[in-house]
Amino acid sequence: ALRIRSGSSCTDELVKSWTLRGTMHLFPEADLPLYFRCCGTPENATDSPWYSWCVKKGAPPAPERERFFARLVASAIANGTDSREELRLLCREQGMTEAEEAHLFHPWGGVIAELAQMGVIVFKVQEEKAYRLCPPFAPMSAHAAELELARRYFTHYGPATLRDAAYFFHATQSHVKQWLKELPVQSLTLDGMTYFHISCPLPAADIPRCLLLAGFDQLMLGCRKEDNPFLPQEYLRGIFNLAGIVAPGILLDGRIVGKWKQKDGRLSLTLFESLSADRKRDILTKAESLWPIRRVEWL
Repeated sequence: ALRIRSGSSCTDELVKSWTLRGTMHLFPEADLPLYFRCCGTPENATDSPWYSWCVKKGAPPAPERERFFARLVASAIANGTDSREELRLLCREQGMTEAEEAHLFHPWGGVIAELAQMGVIVFKVQEEKAYRLCPPFAPMSAHAAELELARRYFTHYGPATLRDAAYFFHATQSHVKQWLKELPVQSLTLDGMTYFHISCPLPAADIPRCLLLAGFDQLMLGCRKEDNPFLPQEYLRGIFNLAGIVAPGILLDGRIVGKWKQKDGRLSLTLFESLSADRKRDILTKAESLWPIRRVEWL
């Protein structure tokens, strides 16, 4: 995704963690204050949203056991034991039971989520699940952080509707309206819908003739999918499947016309409509600018 958009795969000073909508995002270290309300310690593990959720849903380990394993994991990461499986084995050696393991190493959270949400650790930017200590940062208030994120959204994703912003932030429309009252937004009406935006200081630029969007691309997630101006509604399930996956789309002349998959020089292009030879050539030209292509399959 980085290389497609910027021409570089450099991940210096970038981290991964759960942020907007409770999903995993890649973002600069400097933005940690926008997403986490404290730069905490393992002692705060039972104050995390994950532990609170587990209290409502079932029976997590006793608080003292939770804090014991949180301290153990944070200490191990600080000393270089950073992969998920290494940490799991370490906790087993220290007496973690099967029931505790099911909670502490739950695939959707567990002790890793607790430490991340408390500002103790972040994910390393790599495919294997591994972690490092969170760099020190000064937390912002929830209101100030939300307002800054909303300012960025309406500057770089706008014009956007209330429904778009509520979808993007997983917030209510009334909450979004409160942000709008404090932001220098402008509005416009198109086809009976009101859109909001903030003037962007960056120079204007045309959308390239063709872009190969990444999976879970922000151009797809930036608007409510049923209202996305780049995604014809008849192609919605080609990009957003029922399992929650957002496929990498082919954006041609400002609209999605298919999806792509590339591995080891083999490029598969699934088209949602018939295209001329010239338009197909535009797609291949873009792909060849990103990867050495040995084989192409049109589906």
